[in-house]
Amino acid sequence: MPKRAAALAALAVAGVASAQSSVTLFGVVDASISGYSSKSQDLKPTVLRNDFRVPTYTNQGSVKVSRTALASSAYNSSRLGFRGTEDLGGGLAASFWLEAPITNDDGATGISTFARRSTVSLSGGFGEIRLGRDYTPTFWNDTVFDPFGTNGVGTNLISSANGFNVATNSSGGFAGNQNYVRASNSIGYFLPPNLGGFYGQVMYAFHENDKYKNGDFTPATGSGFVLNAKTGAIEQASAAKSRTGRYVGGRFGYANGPLDVALAYGNSTVGDQYYPGTTDAVKTFNLGASYDFGPAKLFGELSRAKNSRDYEVTPILGGRPDVDLKGYLLGVTVPVGAGLIRASFSSVKYDYNLPVGSTQRDPKANKLALGYVHNLSKRTALYTTVARVSNKNGAALTVGGPAFTITGGFTPKTSTGYDFGIRHAF
Repeated sequence: MPKRAAALAALAVAGVASAQSSVTLFGVVDASISGYSSKSQDLKPTVLRNDFRVPTYTNQGSVKVSRTALASSAYNSSRLGFRGTEDLGGGLAASFWLEAPITNDDGATGISTFARRSTVSLSGGFGEIRLGRDYTPTFWNDTVFDPFGTNGVGTNLISSANGFNVATNSSGGFAGNQNYVRASNSIGYFLPPNLGGFYGQVMYAFHENDKYKNGDFTPATGSGFVLNAKTGAIEQASAAKSRTGRYVGGRFGYANGPLDVALAYGNSTVGDQYYPGTTDAVKTFNLGASYDFGPAKLFGELSRAKNSRDYEVTPILGGRPDVDLKGYLLGVTVPVGAGLIRASFSSVKYDYNLPVGSTQRDPKANKLALGYVHNLSKRTALYTTVARVSNKNGAALTVGGPAFTITGGFTPKTSTGYDFGIRHAF
């Protein structure tokens, strides 16, 4: 009996395996020698000693922080993944996709997380319903219409700025938007591919926070006290979140022949507090397009992200002003034999919507990138990229690597970098 049971189990497994129409192991291994340099300057004038005993100040010049590294993912993101599809009959199919980031320069990151993508889906004539962690609709335009694909020192400034937290001078997303590139806990719907070139997707990502039917029972955490905007009473300060992490967005486009154009919008809740009655959101809108003329392919994008705060009861003196992030990108790729020349110019500007009369100037930055890819085969390529960012009025965007020195009277100015590497896909 045990042998017979084992044989039946083996046949059952074989039957399941045969029903699976495809299972694929895939990945990219990308390594580069990369250099980065971030230069800050002291913009104050030199004041010398004088007979009037005016306080003196000697300009400190500039300070440069540089780094040379063996990096990964400068052309394509290094990854290892598994995907598969089962034909369910009647035009239906079930699929899964598990994709892990890897850092092949040091081997420290491997299949310990499927943070790049982790989805299961059902598809048919109606389109595809996809559940799990996936790219947000608004990120697609930033990467698809960038000649450098948002990888390496050539990454456009729209992507760099949206992935940079200006408040903390560090990565973490514009205004703390963790849903800029991907969203977890999401439900996505994709239009079927047979619509004459039209395509699109919508996504909703759950925040997965607790809500209380009687909101006054929301746990009060934090220190100090605040005015309850709903009741007018003084309450213990609360950082309790009931909506932070939610994302809703969509992208719709048309691709036919040499033309590809797409429009996207997304709303990500980046913060909320129950007792003060505030909700912070980053609302992103972008429009991207490309046209392949044959000898050259042109790319372009317009983007705007707004960090706004909604109040249950608007303060008497008005609320916190919105912060806008506007940007544009122009790019081109030119095939040359087995190679491809890539170039782009991108620009962003922060608008703090300051009151009339304010002397503070809005930060802005420009970036120029140039690169070349030489394909040794369909799967293996050598590449090189150089790029330079020019910052003004306190903007602190870099090509990667070390951050600017911003203490001691220094202001971020320029960031330069290069990549020289090899990419192999399998």
